[in-house]
Amino acid sequence: MSDAVLAQYVRDGVVESEHRGHLLALNADGSVNFSLGDPSHLIFPRSTVKCIQGAAMVEAGLQLEPRLLAMSASSHSGSVEHIAAVKEILALAKLDESALQCMLDRPLGEAERRAWGDAPATRIAMNCSGKHAAMLLTCVTNGWPIANYLEASHPLQLAIKSELESLSGQAITLTSTDGCGAPLFLLSLAGLARAIRAITISTKPAHQLVMQASRAFPGMVAGKGRLTTQMIEAVPGLYLKDGAEAVEVASMTDGRTLVFKVSDGSLRPFRVLVHAGLNKLGIASPYEVENVLGGDAVIGTIRATF
Repeated sequence: MSDAVLAQYVRDGVVESEHRGHLLALNADGSVNFSLGDPSHLIFPRSTVKCIQGAAMVEAGLQLEPRLLAMSASSHSGSVEHIAAVKEILALAKLDESALQCMLDRPLGEAERRAWGDAPATRIAMNCSGKHAAMLLTCVTNGWPIANYLEASHPLQLAIKSELESLSGQAITLTSTDGCGAPLFLLSLAGLARAIRAITISTKPAHQLVMQASRAFPGMVAGKGRLTTQMIEAVPGLYLKDGAEAVEVASMTDGRTLVFKVSDGSLRPFRVLVHAGLNKLGIASPYEVENVLGGDAVIGTIRATF
């Protein structure tokens, strides 16, 4: 197998389970600091490229205050504040939530989902609704049709694809569909790392606006109690974004970049992998030990292999 063991679930000194995957850490100058697995492995980057989608929209004329721009590049928890922000973006386009074409869903955040209770799923509660609202506003700004804004041939989606190809230095050979319904582009792990590093150190206003907004409003990028928000708040200059099926990206303003994909799609080792990966790059980060319990007693841990 081309992937490698990234993390282990250890019970009483015995490795009970392993999480395999691919990981790449880049130094500030773009050289490889450390890798596991195969950096050329092709993945769907999922929501880790929302900052790039957001930047493409800004370049196409999207204008939002930083708080709402962070929401446009988010996988939000579905709090009252988040849903209100999505409505603000839609109102700027003179639209309401009926224009959204993301999937029906309940809030992503655990507390937010509990508070939602038995209420039916809606499009605005879906964690990608901020991105979709921004897509609609971008279309309205440009006079592009909104009925088919998710089609791969739509001017908006072509602009996003071009932006991703430019930043990654890699041609997109396959376009699929993300869980939210938007086009999803196949990319190598190394290409994703190059793209995140490139947008982080870029001096283009569109790039800096999105990255600065995300760092300034981490509660909009994810939500209370979630790793993304916690880490951005705790580490000055850090950008962090997760994606479905266990993809993660992190970068510092100087260009140091970490990306990984867990092969089994599990989020369980994320906290230890982020902490260990940032440490390899010389970035201090807060860390809570991931305990393995036997009854009420701590008898093991989840540990990174590097």
